[in-house]
Amino acid sequence: MTHRGSCLCGRIQYEVEGEFEAFFLCHCKSCRKDTGSAHAANLFSHEATLTWLKGADEVKSYDHNNSGHIKSFCPNCSSALPNLQQGGALVMVPAGSLDTDINIEPTGHIYLNEKAKWDTDLYKAPHYEELP
Repeated sequence: MTHRGSCLCGRIQYEVEGEFEAFFLCHCKSCRKDTGSAHAANLFSHEATLTWLKGADEVKSYDHNNSGHIKSFCPNCSSALPNLQQGGALVMVPAGSLDTDINIEPTGHIYLNEKAKWDTDLYKAPHYEELP
């Protein structure tokens, strides 16, 4: 399976060849900070390969306090981008950066002990097709 993705401004594009093994929604404080949301939505694979199609030399990465919490991003639009972890053995892809559909459902929510206090029953909030 081949997946393609890009940043918001389109300056950086990538391809991931292979299947994703896991899809975690992470509620840890670091993921909430770097996404600005209730959780990160990241795909993981030990078998897939990541290839930069455009803008590889522009990709920036940040390893928070050398903790292994790594965020790669576009320096122009700040969109989250894939990165290699565990010495290159693990491909991590922010699900929202993909331009192609995936056939994997979330594996689970993780780090719920760090979940934001306001992150409860979010499905009960009104739903709108566009900004009301």
